[in-house]
Amino acid sequence: MRSKPATVRKVLSLAVAALAATLVVSLLLPVGPASAHGQLATSTPLKGTVVRQPLTQLALYFTEKPASNAHFAISGPDGSRVDNGWSHGEPKRLDKPVTEYFMVNGVFEPRLYHTGFPAMVTVAHWPAKGRYTASYLSVASDGEAVRGEVTFDYQGPGTAAPAGWSAPTAGPDPALLAQAEGEGSTSSAATGSPVAPTGTPADDPAGAAQEQRGGGFPAWLVPALIVVVVSAMVLVAARRRPAARGASTPARRPAGAAGRGGAATRTSVSPTRKTGNRSGGPARRGRR
Repeated sequence: MRSKPATVRKVLSLAVAALAATLVVSLLLPVGPASAHGQLATSTPLKGTVVRQPLTQLALYFTEKPASNAHFAISGPDGSRVDNGWSHGEPKRLDKPVTEYFMVNGVFEPRLYHTGFPAMVTVAHWPAKGRYTASYLSVASDGEAVRGEVTFDYQGPGTAAPAGWSAPTAGPDPALLAQAEGEGSTSSAATGSPVAPTGTPADDPAGAAQEQRGGGFPAWLVPALIVVVVSAMVLVAARRRPAARGASTPARRPAGAAGRGGAATRTSVSPTRKTGNRSGGPARRGRR
């Protein structure tokens, strides 16, 4: 018969293994889609490419029109800036649509964007070959920060700086920084509800592409279902084992009872032999 502590240990081991499996599966599951909006869709030049001719402007295309106080900077190989202001450009249709997600009633709903809204950043000059970095900071229509950078390799000829050129040193506008950090945002993002859940973002100009919406699912649903199923399996396994032990015990008892009965039979014979020996002793002494 298996001891109760051994059974408990086995059940606990199964529970630990099940929880570990659940954790591994949860880690391997894709994370819920990010709800960031107004993100960079594409750029000219593209990230990681090689530029062999001096460009007068870099184009950064976003899924929303960049904020009017957005900050853009271009740094050369030595870290000095070569940007000379920026302006909004003409929207264009994206070669590859961009999907962004909005949280609606606890469910992520995708929206497909076909139009890119550019920020045209002027390049003052190309001082040397090497890596250049275009960084950006803006705030989307829902109050979320839009930040990142595009790096590329310039292998074209060097160009001279304009007369009286001075590399810019100004950083982002304080109001922009406050919004990006969530300190000055009064948009619905602060309350957790999406902007324009049934239409285009508030900052999209007329003629912007309509989003395509589809069904979604709560990000927490799959891990929760896994935990419930695994817990149920562990409970069922724990209940079946005691029942199995109870069914096998009666089968072993008859054998034990028979063994004990046999022992009792053999014990009852021994006194008979002893009695015979004691009675035979005086008879022999009588003959003598």
